[in-house]
Amino acid sequence: MADRPHLRVNRRRLLTGGAAALAASAALTQCAAPESSSAADGFGSHSEPFHGRHQSGVATTPQAHALFIALDLSPTAHRSPRDTLTATLKLVSSDAQRLTQGIPALADTEPELAHRPARLTITVGLGPGVFDRIGLPHRRPATVAALPEFTTDRLEPRWCGGDLLLQICADDPMVVAHASRVLLKNVRTLATQRWRQPGFRSAHGADASGGTMRNLMGQVDGTVNLGEPAELDRYVWDDGTDQPWFAGGTVAVLRRIHAELDSWDELDRTSKELTVGRRLDTGAPLTGTREHDDPDFAAAEGGIPVIPPNAHIALARHRNADERFLRRGYNYDDPPAAGQTTDSGLIFVAYQRDPGRQFVPVQHRLAEADALNAWITTIGSATFAVLPGAAGGSYLGAPLLEG
Repeated sequence: MADRPHLRVNRRRLLTGGAAALAASAALTQCAAPESSSAADGFGSHSEPFHGRHQSGVATTPQAHALFIALDLSPTAHRSPRDTLTATLKLVSSDAQRLTQGIPALADTEPELAHRPARLTITVGLGPGVFDRIGLPHRRPATVAALPEFTTDRLEPRWCGGDLLLQICADDPMVVAHASRVLLKNVRTLATQRWRQPGFRSAHGADASGGTMRNLMGQVDGTVNLGEPAELDRYVWDDGTDQPWFAGGTVAVLRRIHAELDSWDELDRTSKELTVGRRLDTGAPLTGTREHDDPDFAAAEGGIPVIPPNAHIALARHRNADERFLRRGYNYDDPPAAGQTTDSGLIFVAYQRDPGRQFVPVQHRLAEADALNAWITTIGSATFAVLPGAAGGSYLGAPLLEG
């Protein structure tokens, strides 16, 4: 191969000037500014708060793109699991509080990618098992536990569990990619990736109506949801009665639901609507005309219920005051395995105070009789204690680890 002097010079410069380059990079992250005022215009410049009583990314209006990453703490002879978790949460908090505000993380090697946060939120949770690993089982909230395996579950270990959850959401996939890379490379000596699940909704601005998202089966998904502050206080945010340090946190249940789109496509439109209990075009219940009309489950025509008793909405509706929770869903569409045409479905996250009282009874009903079960299968499941928000000058998880 012919000698190329410019490559030799660059290589020598890198070898002899690494320290200076690193220092320059760190300085860039402290003072770099957006390239122009026009670059800050539009939705890309919008930011969500990082500090506060609750973490952003739960009650936040869902962004267009999401990435859910589960990490496991790495064992080391030089650091206890508790110290490892503390170091991880400090690093993640430091990076997150900067990135969410459009400020490059410290020593960010691509600082220009951080200036347009596009409503970036970085939400952190702890798996049930990590409390034992760090020697604090008595500080695990009683509501934070693995779910029972439901009769229709076909769980795959590669989509289950985890010590730590990073939920990264933004309206720009470039922002999600950059944030995840920064967060992961800064904790790579402390934790290993267990699984990652990217998801999406309609692109920002694609649906000006502000209506409910649609899943890849064509259905509106999440019509009956919580939103009012009083509802969130009642059903989502922990009040600290069991574990005072957990006040302001919540419990997230994350389910990966595979959809059999090929066989779903074979159904006629009427059959699809009877299976769900809603009209596909408007999202209205079969007894109404608008999406948010209350379904009339007693309505019948010729003695036959208009909404079948095993329709999805008939079984998913809450039967008592406890069976309500905050839903946040994202579609996934991954490369299919050999011999398959699709690998698609829904990443479904439910936030609540107590899954045992709120989520589990509903899921048992769905597992037993939901008409949709012929086309959907839950293949992943995990539960996380979503930490309370961090006060200014502190880090996520400080009340647990320092209290």
